[in-house]
Amino acid sequence: MLKWLWRPCQSLISVHQRRQLLTIAIETSCDDTSVAVLETSDKKNASPAAKLHFHDKITADNAQYRGVHPIVAIESHNTQLAPLVARAIEALPSSINTPSSISAHSDAGYRCGKKRPDFVSVTRGPGLLSCLSVGLNTAKGLAVAWQVPLVAVNHMQAHALTPRLVSALEACSQSREREPQFPFLTLLVSGGHTMLVHSKTLTSHAILASTTDIAVGDFIDKAARLILPHEVVQSSADIMYGRLLERFAFPDGADAHEYTAPDTRAEEMSRKLSKWGWALAAPLAETRSGSKSKAMEFSFSGAGSAVKRCCQGREEVMTLDERVNLAQEALRVAFEHLASRAIMALEKLNKLSIANAEKIHSLVVSGGVASNHFLRKVYVNVEPIVSKHSFANTKSEGSAHTSIFGASPTSSWSFHHPRYAQITPQ
Repeated sequence: MLKWLWRPCQSLISVHQRRQLLTIAIETSCDDTSVAVLETSDKKNASPAAKLHFHDKITADNAQYRGVHPIVAIESHNTQLAPLVARAIEALPSSINTPSSISAHSDAGYRCGKKRPDFVSVTRGPGLLSCLSVGLNTAKGLAVAWQVPLVAVNHMQAHALTPRLVSALEACSQSREREPQFPFLTLLVSGGHTMLVHSKTLTSHAILASTTDIAVGDFIDKAARLILPHEVVQSSADIMYGRLLERFAFPDGADAHEYTAPDTRAEEMSRKLSKWGWALAAPLAETRSGSKSKAMEFSFSGAGSAVKRCCQGREEVMTLDERVNLAQEALRVAFEHLASRAIMALEKLNKLSIANAEKIHSLVVSGGVASNHFLRKVYVNVEPIVSKHSFANTKSEGSAHTSIFGASPTSSWSFHHPRYAQITPQ
């Protein structure tokens, strides 16, 4: 097993004195091959800042399989990772020839001195094991060659901390504190994971709720394959079916769609009968005795089965209007389910409020599904409900960015409020 590889003590002392760190990061957890170079600084009497020297990603072509094919993904990693790493090394800050510098070939063909990264970071999971191994083995090789530490990063933890990275990147151009401030809640929503996490510090995270079956992104992808007309799916150049479903459901954009959040729990749980005779129930709403309706967990397999029943055997008779309405309802029940668990967590934490310093200030929504504009609209509309518990005067901040510890493209946004919430985490 590869151990931590430390450089001589003198090098570590110089790093400590300058309070500056440089890393090259590798992400190969699924079908994206991504590499980044980030430098951080923590100057005295100033907010921590970060500078992104390089970032690029290449996605495997899985279009013909209508989903991620592991062998295609691995072949793409093996083909694309080395050139990306070579370009990342070229983008490292220049350095005079010192024992701690490394050599890199420039575009002009000559060798030039580059700063040696202080450590190599790489995604260790969750993800496809075979894909992860490509990035891990490359990162281990770089760490051994440069005699620097290897930092293996949890993919979900990187998602949770991504907004703080964005805040640090923005701090380079403006004076501001890094946001969100600890502690905060994070809703991680992607094709493989759905969980609500309580983040106390950089390294302390507690899972409050997670999916018991499939992830919300998986549900959306499967629903898209059933609902979207065949020609729409075939015309897609990629496998981002969730994005296709959103565009199909809201051709004028999610902001133009009329949506009103349920005022009561009973309204949220009730079925909304369509003019075609079908209705989608809220996840966990119809369990025996209703006991699961308030469980701190997520479930999307039931909603997926309901969508399948609406479409099965009716592909030829479903009108375009019915398909659009079904797409809107599928997204609505999924996103209201996500929002309900966040509200339930806030209610529970509110009852345990003790110390002001431990109160929740932000709810971060991160992961691939966070790029869905209708999800943001749902949260904006439930804000009056959420603000009863903690998030008064919230605003949504959205940005597509790089999660440097995983070096993976993602999306995240957060609700912030200016005054303390009456909430204390467990």
